[in-house]
Amino acid sequence: MLHHTLSFATENETAAFGAALAPLLGPGDVLLLEGEIGAGKTHFARSLIKARLASAGVDEDVPSPTYTLIQTYDDRICEIWHADLYRLSDPAEYLELGLDEAFETAVCLVEWPEALGPFRPDHALTLAFEIGRDPQRRTVQVRGPKGRWEKTLRQATGSLRTT
Repeated sequence: MLHHTLSFATENETAAFGAALAPLLGPGDVLLLEGEIGAGKTHFARSLIKARLASAGVDEDVPSPTYTLIQTYDDRICEIWHADLYRLSDPAEYLELGLDEAFETAVCLVEWPEALGPFRPDHALTLAFEIGRDPQRRTVQVRGPKGRWEKTLRQATGSLRTT
């Protein structure tokens, strides 16, 4: 199991990590974004999505899916699903949203993945965001299948400061 800690001093560094990870993802890649409200999950997801769309020549607003539960985007390579499961009351509701199929065919970013319960995909990369003493600083605990994500994480963090 891969376990790595990343440290970002500013929101811009967190956004840069999302942008660096964006081109390395493909259909079936799932990122589970954990952390308290305000920890940077949506900021990271928005940066990643905007970078993928920009590489396809698409300029689109990327709102938080807090009220819609899911926002989808097409970057001309595959769909990108951004889900916020905070308001789910039962883990099985994820089936009604179509996430089970998206986990196999789209790039999926899932905020509040705890709501998935036993349906968390085994192949996912989990990013647990924590707010530091300085409100701009973020620590991200990264966990996932080692063989599947190790090279991707190394490429994405190439010039980023990690601990």
